[in-house]
Amino acid sequence: MSKSAVNLPLKGVRVLDVSQVMAGPFACMLLGDMGADVIKIEPPQGDQTRAAMGFKMRGPDSMGFLNMNRNKRSLSLDLKDERDREVFYRLVETADILVENYRPGVVQRLGIDYDTLKARNPRLVYASISGFGQSGPWSTRPGFDLMAQAMSGVMSVTGYPDSPPVKAGVPVADIGCAMFAVYAILSAYIGVKNGAEGQHIDAALFDAAMAFSIWDMSSYWGTGEAPGPVGTSNKMSAPYQAVKARDGYFVMGATNQKLWARLCGLIERPDLLEHADYATIADRLKNREALIDELEKELARRDSQEWVDLMLETGIPAGPILSYPEAFDSEHGQHRGMCMEIDHPIEGKVKNIGFPVKLSGTPQQVRRHPPLLGEHNQEILAELGMEAHHE
Repeated sequence: MSKSAVNLPLKGVRVLDVSQVMAGPFACMLLGDMGADVIKIEPPQGDQTRAAMGFKMRGPDSMGFLNMNRNKRSLSLDLKDERDREVFYRLVETADILVENYRPGVVQRLGIDYDTLKARNPRLVYASISGFGQSGPWSTRPGFDLMAQAMSGVMSVTGYPDSPPVKAGVPVADIGCAMFAVYAILSAYIGVKNGAEGQHIDAALFDAAMAFSIWDMSSYWGTGEAPGPVGTSNKMSAPYQAVKARDGYFVMGATNQKLWARLCGLIERPDLLEHADYATIADRLKNREALIDELEKELARRDSQEWVDLMLETGIPAGPILSYPEAFDSEHGQHRGMCMEIDHPIEGKVKNIGFPVKLSGTPQQVRRHPPLLGEHNQEILAELGMEAHHE
């Protein structure tokens, strides 16, 4: 599969993806979806994610790899080998953007660090993605999403009070870092297009995870009280959480006085509207547990979907709690195109998560299937006017 990138906004931009596992590959895939020519530089054994996950596909690549590496070409190089490194240097001279996620210090030992490469290509935008950044006391530590969640504070506010530590159910540090890296990469690239030189971008999972703490740290800086886990509820307003109906839980939010009045009317409890403990948002937050107990006494009269429908009719935000399969199979998930199929030379049809944003004029395209290891070696070397060397 190879379609033209005509009209896509990043057509003609060359990206070298010198990264593995998640944050770097995901960032580069986002650039590829927008039309960039992404060349995935892989060691001879391939990206670690090719062999990840606890189940097998028809071929050697995991479903995780197939969902983070579409719209790329694969070039297998051993960057410890001088001849392969020369191929890499030639490629750098043609590139606009490079993304790497080695532990700090490794790129210097390999001779592929920013200072070395900018001498060959001053306009290169070079992004380093790591667990804890390129400097600081923790910079040389290995950093995965779990460590970033734990050490950034994310795990301290996840779960319920007095429960064992709980991580966010999705890799917020990995995905967050990828998105922040793309924002920085494209900003720096625009700078180059406007006459500036390239620059080094330092993106860290730790920093990305901390950037999500806006409400928690605003509360801490305002009150001096360290935030803790509050389950599905919210520190800014109540009731705004999962609540229990007759057949199970759903989510709802009466986050201001107008919605609170509507909720009291809907559940036929006008006395709650006049109750001193629930008069204001501050009161409802202070007495949240008692408030939820009162609400759930009334919610037990109907099933969750009935309450969702009634609340939506009344203008109160509410929704069911869906599993991922239910969300993807829902009418809305299908309408939004959040599951798509990609043709693959070994797997046949491969499901991929759909594009998370939609562009009206230049919608993203799947131009290339997730590449086989080294699938494009000959093609890329030919573009450079080089031949593969053999032992």
